[in-house]
Amino acid sequence: MSTVHGTAVARGGRGVLIVGASGAGKSALALELMALGADLVADDAVLLHKSGAALMMRCPASIVGQIEARGVGLISVMSIAQAGLAFIVDLDKKETSRLPAPRFQRLLDVDCRLICGKAQPGLGAVIWCLLGGGRLLLTE
Repeated sequence: MSTVHGTAVARGGRGVLIVGASGAGKSALALELMALGADLVADDAVLLHKSGAALMMRCPASIVGQIEARGVGLISVMSIAQAGLAFIVDLDKKETSRLPAPRFQRLLDVDCRLICGKAQPGLGAVIWCLLGGGRLLLTE
């Protein structure tokens, strides 16, 4: 089990872990996805654990159902108990390539697909499509 500073939301059990420095927009991106219909898993701290070859995400008990809206305050929302980690979005890393080669980040000995999300136009829509079953294709 590991705790990661980040935010996690899911669609149909497929989850994204959003990471980045404080103020990078993790919660704002999660709120955007929730407005489209995503479920909150955790905001600010995400518990990761292995289940077979997969990684599962859940929320520490002390913050279940809470998400911060910067400049507004804490919001109480419905949340789900856990979701499988489909990919990671890092809001501190900027992608410079139009069609980037696949990137990965290793968590708990599992290689997870990584999207560099800093200043990425339409990022919420991209994540929504991927959580709905879309796939990142391999490019070279």
